[in-house]
Parts: sequence; structure tokens; C-alpha cells
Amino acid sequence: MTLCTGCQAKEASRLECPHCKKLNIAGSFFCDQDCFKKNWGTHKLIHNIVKIAADNEDTKNSTLPASMRGYQFTGTLRPVYPLSAKREVPAHIERPDYADHPQGWSACEAVRERSVKILTQQEIEAMRTVCRLSREVLDITAAAIRPGITSDELDAICHQACIDRNCYPSPLNYNKFPKSVCISVNEVICHGIPDQRPLVEGDIVNLDVSLFYKGFHGDLNATYPVGKIDQESQDLIDTTKKAMEEAIALCKPGVPYREIGNKIESITKPKGFSVVRRYTGHGIHNLFHCNPNIVHYANSKMPGKMEVGQVFTIEPMINLGTANLDHWRDDWTAVTLDGRRSAQFEETILITENGAEILTRIPKKKKNNKKKNKKSGNGAAAAAGAAGGDDDDEVDTPVDTPNGAGTPVATD
Repeated sequence: MTLCTGCQAKEASRLECPHCKKLNIAGSFFCDQDCFKKNWGTHKLIHNIVKIAADNEDTKNSTLPASMRGYQFTGTLRPVYPLSAKREVPAHIERPDYADHPQGWSACEAVRERSVKILTQQEIEAMRTVCRLSREVLDITAAAIRPGITSDELDAICHQACIDRNCYPSPLNYNKFPKSVCISVNEVICHGIPDQRPLVEGDIVNLDVSLFYKGFHGDLNATYPVGKIDQESQDLIDTTKKAMEEAIALCKPGVPYREIGNKIESITKPKGFSVVRRYTGHGIHNLFHCNPNIVHYANSKMPGKMEVGQVFTIEPMINLGTANLDHWRDDWTAVTLDGRRSAQFEETILITENGAEILTRIPKKKKNNKKKNKKSGNGAAAAAGAAGGDDDDEVDTPVDTPNGAGTPVATD
């Protein structure tokens, strides 16, 4: 005879404690419902003991650092530790002032600015160079995106691409950020730290690449699908990129900075998406982050107007759900509070007399295909040329339009 778990006197019936069943605790049968209720106060202590033991076992086997254990993650993504060692930058490469500081502190950025810097022609040329190099590094890193690759492996690719161009990866040791690129997956809004988690089919991933070259920084990012993704995620990516593009298109001398946010939200709000308010675009040149602050949401009170010679980023972070966020206990990773996905795109732009030049896109010029088509004698090729327009070649001269080559989409 099996005795009742509660009174320990009567024979147990088939009435089993549902909590014990969930916790895989065998043999918790009671003689009747009244006995179960009467003994609940003492019986539930068993559940607590088992749960504590299970948590302790998980903690012992966890790769997470102690600071992150017990954190209530907002979504399904989990970091995979340990992180790889800090990647080295050869001594001959010029470094920003924070690169070797023990706290990653920039003395230059600590000096309070009262106005927005107007760049000289020489400084503008330096920005064109570093921004072109930044685009090259982003494209190289993005080309490696596929299911199975880890974000740490992508960080290694990005780091090496920077070194190959005699550039310092700006994120490395900036306020003690441990890696060379920010990689943000799914519900991570920004500042994701590359780790050992492999990307999986259906993820979305943002690469935020920044370079320091000959005293100046370049900064851009884009969100990519990992293999085939669901339509909701694709809509989020497409809408975020469109919002950035249209915000850039309105930029010209005399336009208030706050109009950027008004334009972005006019595109994202009808879709039911939200705009992150916590993080902004920023000025950039010899300083990594400086004035002006560029808010991406509507109806802000942000003062100031655009002037010729100013350089800043536009980088909206758009969420499927709430705009509210939380941070993992790693000092960096920002995640959506509801665990739903987030996307971001970023370009660095220069305000010109005619509008805005996108410094982080490699400009293109048109060439004449008529001779090529005539020589080939291929009717199909000629027809394709007529339907697709002229081919483009990359050159190093700027264009004052946001309608140049778009960010490529990575495929598996």
C-alpha cells in the first residue's frame, strides 16, 4: 500500500500534486483533495528545495559570468561565454586616445563642446577616406554571415580587415568595450558583444562597424538576414532602411535636426513599429561621438539646424514591439523589453551646399555601354542593358545624393 504524502496514514489515491509532476518529483500522491489542501503549506517546501537544487546545478554548469547569472532575459537569445581574448592591434597603427587607457576613457571627448564643428576641406577629405574604408570592412564582414558562424568569428574577420587597412577598430576598448565590432542579434537593439553563439537560420543580425584612420573615425551599420527569415522580420528590416534613407534625403543646410526624427517616425509608426529613444545619432570626425545629438523620434525639442561642413550619423533603431529596453549585465548589450526583434541602419553624412553626401557609401559613376553592346553583337546583352540601365563603376569622387549603392544583403 502506498501511503498518502500528506497525512502519512491513509492509502494514497491517484490524486497527484501537479507541481511535483512538472518538477519530475515522483510519488507525490494524496488520499483526497482536503488532505492536499490541508498539507499544502508544508508540502510546497519540497518544490522550493528541488528548484534551488536545480538552479544551483544550472549555475555550476553555466558559461555565463557571475554578474549575469540569475538575470531574467527578456527574449530567447542567450550569450555564450567565455569570450575570446582581446585582439591585438599592431604597434604601427595609429590609435585613438582611449585605446590604451585602462578604463577606455577619451580625454578628447571629455572636453565639453559648445557648438557643432564645421570641418575644413582637408578634414572632409580625411572623413571621406575613413568612411570609405569603413564601408569596405562592413561589406567584407557581412559577406561571411551564414548559419553556423559565431559572432566572435565575424569579429575576427572585421578586426583583420581593419588591420589590413592600417586602421584601428574604433569600438575596441572604447569605454572598455571588449571587441572590434558591435554585433546585435534578434532582440538586441545595439552594442551586442561578439561571443561563441552560432548564428542560426532565421536570425537577423546587425553589424556596427567603426574605424579610426589618420586621426578620424568612420561609422556605419546595417541589419542582415541569416538565411531565410520570416516576413515580419523582413518588413522590419525594409522599413528601418527606408526610414533612414528618407531621413537622409531631407538633410540640407537650414533644416532643423529634429526633422530627422519626424520623418523617421512618419514611416515607422503606420507599420506599428516603435522608435528607440534612448540612443541617438551623433557628430563624428576626430571624435568618435560628439555634437550634434540626432534623435530619431518625432516631436522632439532638439535645437539646432544643419550647416554646410557638419558631419553626423543617422542611425534609427526600430523595434517590432515596445520602444522600452533593458540591459544585460555585461555593461553594454541593450535589448528590447518585450523580447521582440529590433533592426538598425546607419550612415555617416556630410552636409553640403546642395544637400547631403553619404560618406559611408562608395560613390559610383556611369559609363557608356553603347560601344560594348555594339561590339558584343549579343541581342540579349543589349536588351538587358536597355532594361537595366547603364552599368556603374566605383570611383573615389563624392556624390550629393542618398540614392547610391545600397547596403548589400548577406545570404547563406
